[in-house]
Amino acid sequence: MAKEKKKQKVEIVNRKASYEYHFVQEYDAGIMLTGSEIKSIRNGNANLTDAYCIFENGELWVRNLYIAEYEYGTDSNHLPRRNRKLLLRRPELRKLERGTKEKGATIIPYKLFINDRGFAKVTIVLARGKKAYDKRETIKEREDKRTLDRINKAYKVR
Repeated sequence: MAKEKKKQKVEIVNRKASYEYHFVQEYDAGIMLTGSEIKSIRNGNANLTDAYCIFENGELWVRNLYIAEYEYGTDSNHLPRRNRKLLLRRPELRKLERGTKEKGATIIPYKLFINDRGFAKVTIVLARGKKAYDKRETIKEREDKRTLDRINKAYKVR
């Protein structure tokens, strides 16, 4: 029997997004990439921090998604911040487009990962921006959870 090559998990997350936005709906979308881009993603060389999604002619595009140039690429390597088309079903696109018409709603790429079949996928989120007091509330909840975990850990040790 041939040995199976163990696939390493690639998961690039925009951690800042959960702090800045309330998540309304999540979708997993395919993304159109070139060969050097998928190789660079498999090496973990991507960044979602400044990325956002926009509709153009009924199609959803991700802008400002940084995928580093592939180190072993030739002169035909890709541009790091080029626009990339997202692949979703038509009803999902319509729902997202309706959702973005509301005030304060936007589409954010939250997670970039490689699925079981080896395809790159982007988890996009229909999100609403948080106000300053919401952000303070998020920080307070996180600190409360930390202190509770610390207390529980202290009691488990005894």
